Formats: sequence, structure tokens, C-alpha cells
Amino acid sequence: MRKGATFLILSLTLSLVAGLSCRSIIGQEHANANTNAGLASYDVKREVTLTGTVLAFIPTSQVAPLGAHLTLQTRSGALDVHLGDARFLAANHFTIQSGDSLRIIGETVTYGKGTQFVARVVQKGTQALAVRSVAGIPLTYMAPRDGTQPKSQGGSL
Repeated sequence: MRKGATFLILSLTLSLVAGLSCRSIIGQEHANANTNAGLASYDVKREVTLTGTVLAFIPTSQVAPLGAHLTLQTRSGALDVHLGDARFLAANHFTIQSGDSLRIIGETVTYGKGTQFVARVVQKGTQALAVRSVAGIPLTYMAPRDGTQPKSQGGSL
């Protein structure tokens, strides 16, 4: 077989394998998004920015959606905000206490039979942390394998 033909066959084979791998990954993400406990689709085009003072912070809510919640006092009133996994906040050295002033980017989505405001980015002072992907899927905590502390993902917006 000629070198050119061998190279072409090898290239096509690698392209096919890469395409099938991508399809598998995309299918898994789609399945994860659909099983996200009844959370309706998130759309960054509908995002709003809230500013206010934390009235209460609950790291492990027993009310769905499970995870960290806070009550934010805004000009319009108090609002329950879902933040995701409190371990993710802690791993990124992001602490929230009553009285903190926060800026939150997120949106109200349909959840179960009601609605829930879900945060995508939380900012306290100059520290900002993305807690959801742009698709609205909560980012998860993963313990480091070698025992070292994870690096902060914070920064200003």
C-alpha cells in the first residue's frame, strides 16, 4: 500500500474514533442535564444580577434542591438562592455569613411545581466564584487525589 493511502486510512480511522468519543461525551452531558432533579433549562440570556445582604446561609438544606442555600435581602424583598454543593464553596475558600454583601448572577428557573433562583456566579467583595456551568449544572467538589489543597477559582467579575 502507498504511504498516502495508508495515511488517509489512518486519518479517517482516527477521525471516526474521535467523533464517536465526542458523541458519547455529549450524550452523557445531555443525560446529566435531564436528570438534574427537575431543574428546567438554564439560559444565560435570562440571567439577572442581584445585590443584597445575606440574612441566612444554610450549607446543607433538607429542602430540594439539596445543597447550599442562602436568603438574600434585596431591594425587592428576601429571596431564597440555591448555590449548589457547600463543599465546592469551602474548597474554593469562599465563606458566606449573615450580614455579607453579595452580588449574584443567576436566574429563576422552574423547579418541580414551583420556581427557584439558582446562582451561577457569586461575588463577595473582589472574590467571585462560578458555582454553575453556563448550562446551569452545579459545579461539583472533587477531593484532590494527592492530598494537596485545590486552587481557588475566584476572581473579580
